[in-house]
Amino acid sequence: MAEVVKKERPVYRNIGIGQIVSYRLPPAGIVSILHRISGVILFLLLPFALYLFEQSLTSELTFDTLRSVASNWFVKLVILALSWGFLQHFCAGVRHLRMDFNHDAVSKEAGKNSAVVVLAVSLVLTLAVALKLFGAF
Repeated sequence: MAEVVKKERPVYRNIGIGQIVSYRLPPAGIVSILHRISGVILFLLLPFALYLFEQSLTSELTFDTLRSVASNWFVKLVILALSWGFLQHFCAGVRHLRMDFNHDAVSKEAGKNSAVVVLAVSLVLTLAVALKLFGAF
């Protein structure tokens, strides 16, 4: 009997910590990871945001105190980062809803294009928030 020659099968391994920097994700992968990270951060910060909202409504004095804290440049940067997280999460969520309803949007090219649009729109909206936050208009 003739022996069957087995071909070497490719080995796919998980990415190691040292490979994270050099690994190149497609835009859809970047948007997907950012959507998950921003969702977790927004979920974890929700109790704190609700607490601050409650404190701002208790009296005029606490509102003025929170307003003076929010006028600090570092706090404004934190608010801007959280705003970007919210806007990116929102835009990526709209992208996922579009892909659920329009099955043509699930192709590789459409996924890449919609991911680039999500990144661009979230950055433009964040720029508008930054301009408003830092007093440009």
